[in-house]
Amino acid sequence: MSITSERAALHQFRQPTFTELYLPKLVTVWREGYGLADFRADLFAGLTVAIVALPLSMAIAIASGVTPDRGLYTAVVGGFIVSLLGGSRFQIGGPAGAFIVLVAVTAERHGVDGVILATMMAGLFLIAAGFLRIGTYIKFIPYPVTVGFTAGIAVIIFASQLRDLGGITLSAKEPSEFIPKLVALAGGLHTVNPSAVAIAALSILVIAALRRWRPSWPGILIAVVLAAVVTSALSLPVETIGTRFGGIPRELPSPALPVFSLEKAKAVLPDAIAFALLAAIESLLSAVVADGMTGRRHRSNCELVAQGVANIGSALFGGICVTGLIARTATNIRAGAMGPLAGMLHSVFLLLFMLVAAPLASYIPLAALAAVLVVVAWTMAEKQEFATLLRSSWGDAVVLLATFLLTVFRDLTEGILVGFALGAVLFIHRMAEMTGIEERSPLVVADRPDDGNGERVPYDPALAVDRDVLVYRITGAFFFGAASAIGSVLDGVTDGRKAFVVDFAAVPFLDSTAANVLGRVAAKAHRQGIRLFVTGASPAVRRALLTHGVSPPRARYRATIERAVADIKGAPAASVSVADDAG
Repeated sequence: MSITSERAALHQFRQPTFTELYLPKLVTVWREGYGLADFRADLFAGLTVAIVALPLSMAIAIASGVTPDRGLYTAVVGGFIVSLLGGSRFQIGGPAGAFIVLVAVTAERHGVDGVILATMMAGLFLIAAGFLRIGTYIKFIPYPVTVGFTAGIAVIIFASQLRDLGGITLSAKEPSEFIPKLVALAGGLHTVNPSAVAIAALSILVIAALRRWRPSWPGILIAVVLAAVVTSALSLPVETIGTRFGGIPRELPSPALPVFSLEKAKAVLPDAIAFALLAAIESLLSAVVADGMTGRRHRSNCELVAQGVANIGSALFGGICVTGLIARTATNIRAGAMGPLAGMLHSVFLLLFMLVAAPLASYIPLAALAAVLVVVAWTMAEKQEFATLLRSSWGDAVVLLATFLLTVFRDLTEGILVGFALGAVLFIHRMAEMTGIEERSPLVVADRPDDGNGERVPYDPALAVDRDVLVYRITGAFFFGAASAIGSVLDGVTDGRKAFVVDFAAVPFLDSTAANVLGRVAAKAHRQGIRLFVTGASPAVRRALLTHGVSPPRARYRATIERAVADIKGAPAASVSVADDAG
């Protein structure tokens, strides 16, 4: 191997430095060279994303049970910090539709102060997760789980907008649970407002038409503006942001710490954990999508730290949860963004919109914002992926449906955790099926196909070197999922055998459970006077076995089966391998 290739190999396997893990992509972009043309591209991309984010931020906030201005605070402050400190070049941060359920439930239980406190606590959890390098492992969440909870969120978002879509009036507070919500809305069908239905239908039609024939136009903003103009011009009896919330402020509030007490912190702790978990998943999924679109690579742990700081910043200004947004990030990339400055400019443009056009927001009908979220729910439902997973295998279908149904009818966090657990069990089951043990293999020097067609001749027991010697070959990962089955085979060693050999040449990994099983087998064989030889073990596998008592005099290590058999029979061997134990 040349010196250059050796250095490349060392670089590949060395531990990354702190700077390599946590340096914001903004700094990386500046180091690579950033010119006027790049700035113009980011300026246009930031404006494009801001136009999309303006109505969405307000709609998500309203659906989450808080005022629309808090959605704008989240996009302005949180979005700016995500791009400033993040580990992705193109990530756009802000309020997400996926948080509607969690934020609405938290607001109902603990009030807006509880939401803000939970958001700040979630930020601290995300920072801790980033510095503990947990971001590396969040990507291992099974695909059926992400599709299941995303589809479940889409269903809940759709149900949450039915009231404003139809202008339905309820005599009591709208329930947050799925089935009671539908029952209450069904009881209020006689109060449906035809004007609200017409505005919602117009908004959906405009968005759908522009997406098909003019995809480069800001369809959501055009639909909302058109709905506001029609509502105002015709004096339609439709509820607007002004009639329900009194409009939105024209400036950012002064930063302030949320109301804190130990009892309040304990009460919102489960919500804060749920916020942090979902923010981590959503932001890293968005970063992965951006990598796929651009060929770049994000820094996952840096991204988590940025998301944590962004959530703390959002909470200080009265905002709600921040995360990376797949749709807006994709819009940012398609608009030609060159780096994180586009995301920062998107937040600046949103702030300018607040300062200049805040009074006009009062005329926006809530039915139009509900229509926007219905379109968002339809888009995020991943219908094709859902159907594909249902057909792929029974295991994936079970994980998908469990996650989906628990998300809709129980709780989002419960759905994710149960789905992940089922996915892990399914993985263990599949890995255990792939792990096997082969008994009484022919002990020949060249164990290979020996006929003209390349097919192995059926095994003949007479080929065994010694009927007093058993040979076991374990293939695949030897871990707790397969330890019981393989352990029962190895534990069946009977009196009268001189020795037996366990070959680990095809075992890439061995965990403590499997090592402990072999340790018990070695102890039993030693008590019965049967010699145990371990062959082909890699250094890592050998260390694990030695730790659990698979060591002399209970067991001997040899490099190959042939070497072990030679020792058993007392035949001379050419030389002692470095893999052989001393003595």
